[in-house]
This record gives sequence, structure tokens and C-alpha cells, in this order.
Amino acid sequence: MTVRVGVIGVGMIGQDHIRRLTQVLSGAQVVAVTDVDPARAQSIADGLTSCTVHATGQELIGDDAVDAVLVTSWGPTHEEFVLAAIEAGKPVFCEKPLATTQEACRRIVDAEVASGKRLVMVGFMRRYDAPYQAVKAAVDDGSIGAPLLMHCAHRNPSVPPYGFTTEMIITDSAIHEIDLVRWMFGEEIVATTVLKPRRNSNAGDDLQDPLIILLEMASGVLVDVEVSLNIRYGYDIRGEVVGEIGTAALAETAGAVVKSDGRYAGRVPASWQERFVRAYDVELQDWIDAVASGGFTGPSAWDGHLAAVVSDTCLEALRIGQRVEVASHERPDFYTKG
Repeated sequence: MTVRVGVIGVGMIGQDHIRRLTQVLSGAQVVAVTDVDPARAQSIADGLTSCTVHATGQELIGDDAVDAVLVTSWGPTHEEFVLAAIEAGKPVFCEKPLATTQEACRRIVDAEVASGKRLVMVGFMRRYDAPYQAVKAAVDDGSIGAPLLMHCAHRNPSVPPYGFTTEMIITDSAIHEIDLVRWMFGEEIVATTVLKPRRNSNAGDDLQDPLIILLEMASGVLVDVEVSLNIRYGYDIRGEVVGEIGTAALAETAGAVVKSDGRYAGRVPASWQERFVRAYDVELQDWIDAVASGGFTGPSAWDGHLAAVVSDTCLEALRIGQRVEVASHERPDFYTKG
């Protein structure tokens, strides 16, 4: 079966996903697109075979030629389009965030539960990254003993010079680690503290960069996340789990370490596209395969909801400068089935 995909939002990541769906992966055809910039949508459609341009996301979702929906539009629009896809009974892959508030995420969860069918997958691609999977395997098989703590670093060379706020360091960047550690340890985050180190002079005057985010897991595992978004030298993602008898860490570089002339060097990725290109490939292929088989896979709407709950808690901890406990939420049985 070829899954006929409609893409809502054809900006940078939307175009990248269209490229992988049409040139890298198997089992999918992009048959419809829409964007707030109609000319851009038309330009993308012109480069595809038999692709329709729709005026709105709602119109695209209602197209009988669309089997499944890929939402890569601006975050505040996600709720509307995911809810519409659920109402239409169509599988939907939504890039993070699932929605911009935990209340909106909960409305999506409630709608999916009411539909009686798993339809939503959230784009937390780090779960599909081979280095992270290797670290998780070492945690799960007991080779490093019981996990005690985890060190994470999320470093960007820069952020846009306008419009990026301190709060977005949590909601747009650290949100990946928030989902990652729930998956890594198979348990929930129960409290958080946010610390403000000395400010990077490369950041804008109104941006508190970097931040240190402390996440307390239910078992007592403590996770520290350094988020530095104007560090200039490259896109550097780090992670190390410290156990009772050993550690497991992401490899320093995916390429070769070259030693010559009394020195050694390796490549630092320039961007998220370079660092996680393979994870995105595996993630979307997994989604296409699940849609074709009538099943479900990957991070769920419930995972998206809990990420928003923890993110909101981190924002409160940032605001008041104190430790804040995460409100508990009971997982619906719907998300434990299968």
C-alpha cells in the first residue's frame, strides 16, 4: 500500500520531510500541501507529481485523496489541525509541540480517546536516534547498574536575532530532553528546578542564555540539562547516564577522529538537520509503515501532553526561581493498550 500524505506547512522542516518522503523513504506519496504562503505551497507542489494545493489545512484534511496528515506548521496551529484529523479518522503525525499549552494537549488526548482509535504520533525524533537507543539499551540491560543520574547538553550555534525568548529555550529546545528522559528511564518527571548561569554575551539583551534545568525522576534519578543556544562552535548534543557500576554516553562524534601533526580533531555538526538526519528518516518510515498496516507507533498524544505539563512546570520554576513539583496525571487505559 502507498500511503497518500497531505502536508500542512511547507517551511524548513516541512520541506525536509517532503524530501525524505519522496526521495529517501518507501511506501508514501505526497499528494497535497498547504501553507500560509500560497506561493510557497504552489512552488513545492510544482516539484512533485500529482500534488494538489489546498487553501487551508482543514480543506486538505477533508480531501478524500489524503490518507494521512503530516503537520509541520507553526506550533499554535497544531491543535486545530490534529483535532480535525482525529475527527476525520485520519492518522496524523505532528511535529513537536503537540500543542502550545497543556490544556490544548489534553483536548487532543480526550478527542483521541473518544474516537476509540490511536491516530496521533508526535515528532520526538530523539527516540529514533541510534546513539540514544544504544545508551537506553545499556540502561535497560543492567550493564551499568541502576541509573543514578544523567548529564545532558543541548547546544546551538545561534538562534534567530529576533522573536526568540528565554521561555522558548524550554518550550522549543529542552522539550526534547523532557520527552527523552521519560523514555530513557520509563518513568515520570516529578519536580524541576531552573538555574540561570552567567549570561552568554552572544545572546540578545533580553535572552537568559544558557539555562540549567534539573529534572527529578520518580525513582530518584536526577537529570541536569544544560541548554546553550548561542555557543557559536556548532550543534552539539550530549548525554551520559551514570549508573552504580558504569556509565553510558553518546559518542563524541559520528565521523572519524583524525590524529595528525600532534593533534586530533573531529567534526561538530552544524545544525539539527545534520545531527539527526537519520533519526528523522527512521521516525517517518516507522510512521508510514504503521499507517499502511493500520497500526500505531511512536510517541503518543499522551507523551505530547506530559511533555507540555513538564514544560509548563519548568516555566513556573524559571519564573519564581524555586523548585516546583510536577502535578500528577493518571494515564488513560487507552494509552496502555497494545
